[in-house]
Amino acid sequence: MIDPKKLTIKDFVYELPDERIAKFPLPERDQSKLLLYRQGQLTDNVFTDLPQLLPPDTLLVFNDTKVVQARLLFQKETGGTVEIFCLEPVAPHREVQLAMQQTGSCTWKCLVGNNKRWKSGPVKLYFEGGVLQAEREAQQDGHFLIRFTWEPAELTFAEVLEQCGKLPLPPYLHRELTPDDHTRYQTIYASQQGAVAAPTAGLHFTDKVMEKLQQQSIATAYLTLHVGAGTFKPVKADVMEAHEMHAEQLYISKSILEQLLAHLGRPVIPVGTTSMRSLESLYWLGARVLQEPQLPVQDLHVTQWQPYESINPPTPAAALQALLHYMAQQGTCYLHASTQIIIAPGYTFRICSGLVTNFHQPESTLLLLVSALIGDDWREVYRHALDNGYRFLSYGDSSLLLP
Repeated sequence: MIDPKKLTIKDFVYELPDERIAKFPLPERDQSKLLLYRQGQLTDNVFTDLPQLLPPDTLLVFNDTKVVQARLLFQKETGGTVEIFCLEPVAPHREVQLAMQQTGSCTWKCLVGNNKRWKSGPVKLYFEGGVLQAEREAQQDGHFLIRFTWEPAELTFAEVLEQCGKLPLPPYLHRELTPDDHTRYQTIYASQQGAVAAPTAGLHFTDKVMEKLQQQSIATAYLTLHVGAGTFKPVKADVMEAHEMHAEQLYISKSILEQLLAHLGRPVIPVGTTSMRSLESLYWLGARVLQEPQLPVQDLHVTQWQPYESINPPTPAAALQALLHYMAQQGTCYLHASTQIIIAPGYTFRICSGLVTNFHQPESTLLLLVSALIGDDWREVYRHALDNGYRFLSYGDSSLLLP
């Protein structure tokens, strides 16, 4: 039995030459390559082939989060620039979707570039018909609490970011934003504002592919996990026990729980690692409310190691039903939770039976997740992709992994 806490990230290394990182998207989203791994066999395809390659009767689950323009470039009176990168809301709401609708002022946890040059007082950013002001309130663990105030005060924070923010491209692209990125670094079904990075496995989908899914009788479902900057956080610890997973906010509707319950015993395939982490987190949230039926809503959280420390875990049906019952008790059709789940070798999948995903960075927790699903075969998959001209990372090609 593998103990995921004892895993060393040095065992999840492969050579990724810089020229294999896709710096720009292809002209057509659905013309990317698609590497199919099916029970150890590898075949090369185009993404438009996905609907025919999925197992019959699959439920395909998408993450409909939308990337917000979370990079803000403030000019100091002396002429220098201070870059503020919004990570997550703190006040008056910690819940992303409420925070995006806040008017007048709010406080966020942020990263600050050129902080040493920001001596004191507020910095301002002028936009058409208004001004955004930022002040440092506190510093903690490499982050700052930044209080934003703006005029006109009736604008929502989402509208302010839309007016004066920039889309946060992944740091490994090492390039400036282009006008094209505003559409291409969002999925076509993105609707819930709050992510600071795209769920990139979904970037390949087009209306044409969606139509073909319908024709193949592939059912679809949507959930929301707001991808945090922690998705790019490198693993610096020698063993995984010492690596702290970032927490991400998850929104669950009653309808997706009902869809999942009705689909148990048949393939459930997430589009992307964020959808996979969400689906498996649903199971563990259900397991938690089974044990603690009176759990306060604000404590709906999956800890990093909960799946590996659980004794006598329930069936998926029992866990999902418990979550539905909990929703009924709370009188809600929607739950807001958070998850720090780490899916690594040694993990037992409760909901997911495959994965649509891009090719991930060496020494990343995303590579651990792929290895949890297909074991050491991840090396063959990545070797094949490197040998056969696949493009890597956010704007790169795709794979369908069916263990």
